[in-house]
Formats: sequence, C-alpha cells, structure tokens
Amino acid sequence: MSSLEFINELYNTHTTSLKGLEEIIKDESNCDYLFEAADKTRRKYSKQEVHLKALIEISNICTKTCFYCGLRQANKVVNRYKIEPDDIINYAKEAAQVGYKTIVLQSGESNIFSDDDMCKILRGIKKFGVQITLSLGEKSFEQYKAYKEAGANRYLLRIETTDEKLYKRFHPGMSLDNRIRCLQDLKTLGYETGSGLLVGLPDTNPEILAKDLMFLKKFDFDMVGIGPFIPADNTPLSNEKGGSVHMAIKLIAITRLLLPNINIPATTAIETIDPNEGRKKALKSGANVIMPSITNGKYQDLYRLYPKKFYIKSDVSETYTKFDNLLFSIGDKVSLENGDSMRFNQRLK
Repeated sequence: MSSLEFINELYNTHTTSLKGLEEIIKDESNCDYLFEAADKTRRKYSKQEVHLKALIEISNICTKTCFYCGLRQANKVVNRYKIEPDDIINYAKEAAQVGYKTIVLQSGESNIFSDDDMCKILRGIKKFGVQITLSLGEKSFEQYKAYKEAGANRYLLRIETTDEKLYKRFHPGMSLDNRIRCLQDLKTLGYETGSGLLVGLPDTNPEILAKDLMFLKKFDFDMVGIGPFIPADNTPLSNEKGGSVHMAIKLIAITRLLLPNINIPATTAIETIDPNEGRKKALKSGANVIMPSITNGKYQDLYRLYPKKFYIKSDVSETYTKFDNLLFSIGDKVSLENGDSMRFNQRLK
C-alpha cells in the first residue's frame, strides 16, 4: 500500500499498521492530503469549536535533570520561583471571570508545594465553577487520589518518547516503566488522562515515532500534546538540531486520525518556532485546544523550558480576545463547553 492508501485507511477506520504509520511519516508527497483529512475529522467531532484553557505556570522549580529541558535542576542560571497559593487562586479567579472554562496548573517536577497546599489551591479554584487540569509530573497513587478528591479533573503527563533507550538516555534517574505506571494510576482514578510526544529528539527516526503513535492509540488517551524539540541553553542538548514544526504538525494530524474524538493542543513550542502561522497550521491539521499562559508579570518570562518561548504580553482579558479573534479568522470559535474531550464524555456514559 502507498502512504495515500494508508492515510485513507486511517481516515475511514481510525487505525492502520505500524508500517502504515511509518510510511505516512516518511512520505512527504501527501502532506496536504493528510492535513486536510485531519482537519475534516477534527471539524466532524469538534463542531468547529476550540477549547481555550488558561495556563498558570505555578513554579519552575524542578528536581529532574531531563537533557532537553531548560528547567532541569542542574541549570543554575534559572531564576527559580514559586507562586503562593492565594495568588494562584486569584489568577484562576480572574481567568474564570473572563470566560475560561478550564484552568491548567503546570510546574516543574518537585514537592515544592505540599499536598495540603495543592489541595487547598484545588479547592479554592473549584469554587469558580471551572475544570482543572494538572501537569505536575510523576506522583504517587495517593497523591493523585488526593488531588482528584480536592477537585482536579484532568492530568497531563507527557511521555515524550516510548523508546526505552532514548528515554533512559534523556531522563537520568527516571524510568519509562514508572512513567507508564503513573499514567495507568491516573486512568484508574478516573482522570481525563493525557500524554504527549517531543518530536525531533536526537536519534529519533520514523520507526520510533510510529511506535510512539501506536502507544498513544493503545493507551487510549483523552488528550495528547505534541511539540517540536527546541534546544535549551545550559542543557546537554543545547547544540543539537531542533525538531521541525512541519513534523510536529504531521504527527498531530496522524494522531487526530488515530484518536478522532480526543483533545489535541496547538502547543506553544509550535508557535515559538513559527510565531506567525504555527498555531493556525496546527489548528488546520487536527488540533482543537489552545492553552495561553496567563502567568503575567514577573513570572511570565521565568518558565523557560526553551529559549524565546512564545507568550502574549497582555492581561487575561486581552489574551482571551486575541485568541477569539484568531479562531474567527480561520472559521472557528471558542467553545463554551467545559473542555472535556468527547472521548472522555463517551466513556462516562
């Protein structure tokens, strides 16, 4: 079969072989056809609506030493911060008042917030009638359970690569098995569970990426984030070649066809590399979520996973309006739903 036939198989059945995925990834002759198929699928399931979710980067303190990340513990030039619980709650309150239906709390992997503080934050935010997504890294089953009981609805834990050798190489002291254990715990606890990939890491190839996509399909995630690798200063990979926006968007499109009714964000990394068109390209190729950072003021430039990270220097209301206008320009609109994926809602029925 040709890559075009594999794309049609994906579009019609939402499944294909490992070889099929690899062929689609390698072949550059049918990209426009792939993107159009993904866009049709996204519009079929998302009704031309995009979820706008407010991202609060609550701390850049991290105990891990991932080779690609600018926040890694060994990076001593980072100006570390932790936003106080009451301030986090106030950020969320302002976002809810503007119209955001979901608040996303993201941080480096650490225990800088005690479980009591985190549960206090979650209970405080829940009073505003919003959904809460967490992206705090690897925790114990008991911690995930406590966060769920305090009001968290979703959890995003990107796996980045499922190749065991690459995972071990780029994540010193960490375990792929434990990462997967965390994802399984989250699903067991009833979270809307998400993961994702980092595209363009050194020594990655189409076969590895195809296996990554098969993992996403097999695990049946509710949301998937995919972004290009951007070399960060003061990291072991600072001099490596970065990933491409094109390949990241290609994998977004394939993921949309594999998992037609999940949530897929147009990631900030894509817009960082292509600030003029990156977000639009992702939305036209299967993405249906935007997560703008609302961590304004002194914190906004400190959550530096990679250099020149894209963000809008405006207040919460202006940021919402700018993305509302962006969506209007491509024929979409901000969703007024609570931000759950259709896949997750179907599982609840």
